[in-house]
Amino acid sequence: MIGDIVETKQCQLKDAMDLFHSGQVVKICAPMVRYSKLAFRTLVRKYSCDLCYTPMIVAADFVRSTKARDSEFTTNKGDHPLIVQFAAKEAQVLCDAARIVCPFADGIDINCGCPQRWAMSEGYGACLMNKPELVQDMVRHIRNQIDNPRFSVSIKIRIHEDLKRTVDLCQKAEATGVSWITVHGRSVEERHQPVHYDAIKIIKQSTSIPVVANGDIKTLKDAENVHHSTGADGIMVARGLLANPAMFAGYEETPLKCIQDWVDIALEHGTPFTCFHHHLIYMMERITSKQEKKIFNVLSSTSAVLDYLKDHYCV
Repeated sequence: MIGDIVETKQCQLKDAMDLFHSGQVVKICAPMVRYSKLAFRTLVRKYSCDLCYTPMIVAADFVRSTKARDSEFTTNKGDHPLIVQFAAKEAQVLCDAARIVCPFADGIDINCGCPQRWAMSEGYGACLMNKPELVQDMVRHIRNQIDNPRFSVSIKIRIHEDLKRTVDLCQKAEATGVSWITVHGRSVEERHQPVHYDAIKIIKQSTSIPVVANGDIKTLKDAENVHHSTGADGIMVARGLLANPAMFAGYEETPLKCIQDWVDIALEHGTPFTCFHHHLIYMMERITSKQEKKIFNVLSSTSAVLDYLKDHYCV
């Protein structure tokens, strides 16, 4: 059964929508602020990840500022299929941002689920869950103004306390032409409470487009179980991939080869030290002792990290 998830023929698929019609569960790297950048996307693609998202980008800043575009969005030839996630509150601004990335990405995702206070106070993220007409207007604008019919428009949401409202939002989005919906199975108020996979199942049964399940999926076995319990077409993972970028390839913990791959990729991409180091701290969490963590986690230079990995792990 797990093999159904492992053996996706990514090389034969040309864009994101092809993945969802492949008959196999789509394995997805979630949008993660600071972390799901090009270097990390390159790493997880080596380990059976089918589809990657950029970190959330504020559309208004992206449209207004060349500096924001240069710092927030980097890609390359091998970085596909790729979805750019935007935070937006105005349909035309979102559309303008989508038009900028359209030549370089396979689609955009509208963040309708971020529960952080700053985002909600600005009218972004989970605020949109209570504005289905605005979400429809956003999707409609992109469909009308971007010529490429293969360019996907998806949304990522959380769930309402009253699930009927979530189903209504999803059905309205579907009617306007959204490509797929990712559901984090918690409400805006919930943080570490159990994920409501039953809610994801109801949403899947209430729509005719692909649904992606997200929330507390930390192993390939978890992914398989969530797929079977919800009927979801895809599985999106955030923290599970930070802890083990080789998770989708069936590894229970980060293999040393993956750590070596990260070092090579990060150095090649010129990844800033803090990001380079933080990723390694996450990856090595399960394979290092408390004493080792005390030493490794306070290293302060790339050369010190490389020396430590060489001395302790022959990496």
